[in-house]
Amino acid sequence: MSNEPDQTPDTATPQPGPGAQSANQNTPQTPEQVMQAAAARIAELEAEAADMKERWMRAEAENANVRARARRDADDARQYAVQKFAADVVEAAENLRRGIGALPPHSPDQPDILAKVREGLEGVERNFIGILERNGIKKEDPVGQPFDPNLHQAMAEQESELHKPGTVLQAWTACWTLHGRLLRPAMVVVAKAPAAEIAAPAGPVNTTA
Repeated sequence: MSNEPDQTPDTATPQPGPGAQSANQNTPQTPEQVMQAAAARIAELEAEAADMKERWMRAEAENANVRARARRDADDARQYAVQKFAADVVEAAENLRRGIGALPPHSPDQPDILAKVREGLEGVERNFIGILERNGIKKEDPVGQPFDPNLHQAMAEQESELHKPGTVLQAWTACWTLHGRLLRPAMVVVAKAPAAEIAAPAGPVNTTA
């Protein structure tokens, strides 16, 4: 029996080295594979560009809304900053009208001085109203118009057969607006239907089949 070591060769399968793996990764691709990879990358970039465009458009729309609100607020502040002062000026105009109305009514035998005072005050009132209108303060006479709760304040009702119910019969004060916004409502008397018309029966009811 021999004591020499076994010289049988190792038959284990050799493992590929790093060079072989790199060679597999660098295997040339077919033109179809290259086109597919390029198309996939193009689609990915197009999706990213569309998303960025959509976010930019939303941001631009929001900026436009902010600018519009700021412009509107600035316009309102410019137009209505004098609202309190305008209300005081309107009070002066109303007092002037009351002063003219307190004068004795016109008559042929009235003193010349009274006629001149009336003409002078009426001229001042016309000029005053013109100045107010040039600055956006407008006076409106509601007599004969339908009652508007946004512009008129009903102080009383009066029966009338000549006017439609809800018509302004008399205005104690005029309606004043500042650039279209209500400054002072008109105090008015509104027409209503006569009591006889309200109590009148609607007529016989037809009960025949």
